[in-house]
Amino acid sequence: MAAMSVSRTLSVSIGRHPGKVYEFVSDPENLPKWAKGLGESVKKQGTDWIVDTPQGQMKFKFVEKNIFGVLDHYVTTSSGMEIYVPLRVLANGTGSEIVFTLFRLPDMTDEKYAEDMKLVEQDLQTLKDLLEK
Repeated sequence: MAAMSVSRTLSVSIGRHPGKVYEFVSDPENLPKWAKGLGESVKKQGTDWIVDTPQGQMKFKFVEKNIFGVLDHYVTTSSGMEIYVPLRVLANGTGSEIVFTLFRLPDMTDEKYAEDMKLVEQDLQTLKDLLEK
């Protein structure tokens, strides 16, 4: 059994109905609009979504659509490593809370993990700004 990973849960409040936030985020074609940390472009290839990143092409797959706001997804790197990314949309009054858990990958330096956290925070802020327009 693998050792537990260090993790950090990041969130942002968005002044939009959770259904609208879920609808937007669950569409992989919207990724380049808010998730710059993941990639600049996305395209469908068979049943997979492919994102172009500075580290090369990566596969991206959400869990099945659901009524619970679960947007967990899997990113498969060009080297074949699959990374699990928990992501949720929660109701927060008349708005939403987006909750993102970032696991520290094996062999990741403190600096790289801090950089990834900053990228996720920027992406969540971009999503908030975009959806509150």
